[in-house]
Amino acid sequence: MPNASRFLLNGAELTADFSGALWWEERRLLVAADLHLEKGSGYARHGTLLPPYDTRETLARLEAVMARLKPAMLICLGDSFHDGDAAARLEADDIALLSRLTASCDWRWIAGNHDPAPPANWGGRVESEIVLGPLVFRHEAAAGSAAGEVSGHYHPKATVQTRARRVSGRCFVTDGRRLILPAFGAYAGGLDVSDPAIGRLFPKGFDIHLIGRARVHSLPGRR
Repeated sequence: MPNASRFLLNGAELTADFSGALWWEERRLLVAADLHLEKGSGYARHGTLLPPYDTRETLARLEAVMARLKPAMLICLGDSFHDGDAAARLEADDIALLSRLTASCDWRWIAGNHDPAPPANWGGRVESEIVLGPLVFRHEAAAGSAAGEVSGHYHPKATVQTRARRVSGRCFVTDGRRLILPAFGAYAGGLDVSDPAIGRLFPKGFDIHLIGRARVHSLPGRR
């Protein structure tokens, strides 16, 4: 697959896609973390004015990767909505697009710390966590060792100095036993992988799959 990087997690072969989503080809499963829909309008309510198009951009990017990979199942790893009122602020066109996407596959919403369950008529099923074969999907990484854990929440990003230039971007973080996905949302922001909140989850070190300008770079975390 172009613009992607393959790796093993607890025995499962996964792909870090250039879009920021995770692809498990064997299961035809697509995973996206931290959409944070309506973050722009949420900030606007508190006086920070951002262009109110983050939901549309995020859903358009998700629609594009779904059209390319044609998943049988999609898991959203929590914080799909920025706050408890976000669903009420979605525009009618965005609701229609989201409803089409949820109807196109077996769609699962994992509950996050920001978001409630979406309206039932938008489709999908809400779960606290999901276990599929050797992997477990949840919003936030659990303390201690968690073999096969896939989570979001931290919005990891990294900066790497190459011979030619510095490369910065969102990244996947893994030690082969657990994996943290980058945030998929257009306005989601990020936490540097050097932060202790991420480092404590990988006491023996980690590798990153960094989303650059044109491809995914696989690098040891010490870089």
